[in-house]
Amino acid sequence: MKYSLKDLNSFGVESYASNLFYINSIEDFSAIDTDIRKKDVIILGGGTNMLFKSSFIERPVFKIQIKGIEKYKENENEVYVSVGAGVNWDHFVLWCLDNNFGGVENLISIPGNVGSAPIQNIGAYGKEVKDTIVSCEGIFIKNLKKKTFTNSECNFNYRTSVFKDKLKNLFAITKVNFVLSKSNHQIFSEYESVKSLLKNRKITNPSITDIANIIKEIRDFKLPNYKVIGNAGSFFKNPIINKEKFEKLKLNFKLIPNYYIDESNVKIPAAWLIEACGYKKIIYNNVSVHSNQSLVIVNLGNAKGVDIYTFSQNIKQSVLKKFNILLEEEVNIL
Repeated sequence: MKYSLKDLNSFGVESYASNLFYINSIEDFSAIDTDIRKKDVIILGGGTNMLFKSSFIERPVFKIQIKGIEKYKENENEVYVSVGAGVNWDHFVLWCLDNNFGGVENLISIPGNVGSAPIQNIGAYGKEVKDTIVSCEGIFIKNLKKKTFTNSECNFNYRTSVFKDKLKNLFAITKVNFVLSKSNHQIFSEYESVKSLLKNRKITNPSITDIANIIKEIRDFKLPNYKVIGNAGSFFKNPIINKEKFEKLKLNFKLIPNYYIDESNVKIPAAWLIEACGYKKIIYNNVSVHSNQSLVIVNLGNAKGVDIYTFSQNIKQSVLKKFNILLEEEVNIL
């Protein structure tokens, strides 16, 4: 029997799995046959950061759907919240805003589920999810051993964690615990696009809701809704290069945008590199980059996963040839 994954991935590409299991509680893992659990499995969350380049997936797919948002501790200034891995990320952000809990407002409108957030260490507009995570609870699929990873044990880094590295598809996150502010919220609005809109609206002392609304407006303009046009958000990470390499690049590309992340390393917008290689004008088998954000690869209609993959690799080769910078995928490819 084959199970369609088309509605379970935001690119909307057709792919079939030999086995598909829906996980609604941590106990559901123990009900799955041991021989299946000991195979090389795929853990699927919201499917918004996944590309199935193959039309058939022989590995068992576990779709995590664990729900629930619960406060488990609080004091005068902070609240601790436990959230099921299957909760929609934006639903959680809006719940925080409704309760005036601060910390995740800059991450509004990021597609996907809560359980995927720590895997990617999602981030936007100067904030990363690691800044609010206390711990991640879950289970090792093969031996059913449960474990709670503290923040430091998660090995968070730029768009990665231990769950995307050593424990990829070995450990399933079932619950994420957050610490959020109840008052005296730390507002981060240093991005020029955010500051500009705040200034235009004469908001001098923004609330967390003001910040969220501004960022949502920016994202809605720049990024396509995957329910309308298939995509997985940013396909590549923004590359980080050393200062020496950047200075050499500037000799030939004087207008190259950059952000110094420390004294020795510089982050370059991948979208600029992609546009400089001419990809805004290229369509390949119903695949292109989005008109408002070249970092987003879109399915213009009925593209195959392998077409999206080939297009992405063409981009990588073009950027490498022109800039000697190797782009790294942010999207998981299977």
